[in-house]
Amino acid sequence: MEKSLTPETSDRLKAIQATIDTHYTREQAAAMNPLALAYIGDGIFSDLIRKYLLGCGHQNVNVMTKTSICYVRASAQAQIVRTLLPELSETEERMVKRGRNTASQVPKNANPSDYRYATGFETLIGYLFLCGEVKRMNSLICQSIDVINKNSEI
Repeated sequence: MEKSLTPETSDRLKAIQATIDTHYTREQAAAMNPLALAYIGDGIFSDLIRKYLLGCGHQNVNVMTKTSICYVRASAQAQIVRTLLPELSETEERMVKRGRNTASQVPKNANPSDYRYATGFETLIGYLFLCGEVKRMNSLICQSIDVINKNSEI
């Protein structure tokens, strides 16, 4: 037997859904803190890498986890940005630079230059996602996967 939602619960769920469904203009997304854009970009990129690996027929979670690291680690994302930089629009390049130049704590195990470029890449992905340029974002992510596949033994 299904329970019906109380009006309070229904209102809370509607408010949550409205927040999730929020769309931003390019100007609004570009004005956001680059680290906030990198935060969402990191999640999006990681999620799509997992979906890609599952689509390749992987079933073992441990194998997928280890393989995903080859794509999402800072050195890989830095390689992606350096490879794709000539193909980026002025706005996209500006977003990468904003993310790259934002002061953040570099993990001990990461090369500082790679980490900054990776942050720039994640900033770009977050920006494209939030302003609704999902087709362009997916295109860059497909190219990113190709870059890593060509340059590593995956």
